[in-house]
Amino acid sequence: MQFSHPDAELAGQPIGYWSWAAHKAAVGHIREALAERGVSQPQWWVLAQLAGSEGGRTREELADLLSPYLDVGRPLMEAEMDGVVAAGWADQDGAERLRLTPEGAAFHAELAALQSSLRARIHTGIPDEEYVRTLKVLQRMIHNVGGRYRHH
Repeated sequence: MQFSHPDAELAGQPIGYWSWAAHKAAVGHIREALAERGVSQPQWWVLAQLAGSEGGRTREELADLLSPYLDVGRPLMEAEMDGVVAAGWADQDGAERLRLTPEGAAFHAELAALQSSLRARIHTGIPDEEYVRTLKVLQRMIHNVGGRYRHH
């Protein structure tokens, strides 16, 4: 890839712009691919968490885990959980514990394969060492300004 600016000029450019532009491009690409399959990104997060939990999860557990992620918020997560149940991808018992249905498990497997292909496209031409170095730089910048980050 040919960069549009010399390294010395890039070194002085704002991280806020470039991190925003990368986020917008990558997340937009992921959300568009998911939408083509009739699922939102937060619904994918719910499915992925349910697939990783043999006994299911309560709505509160899911909201606590997922609401802070990219500032989605609890009300939206509740609506997304409702959508997962309404679509038949999960059942909910009287204790508000959600578990994948067989249809939901199959759909999760399809979406997991899609996510792998999306990740491969986004990471094309980027060796793991460069990716890890980039994440460490971003984590350091977050730390430098007193920010917090978490990813599971």
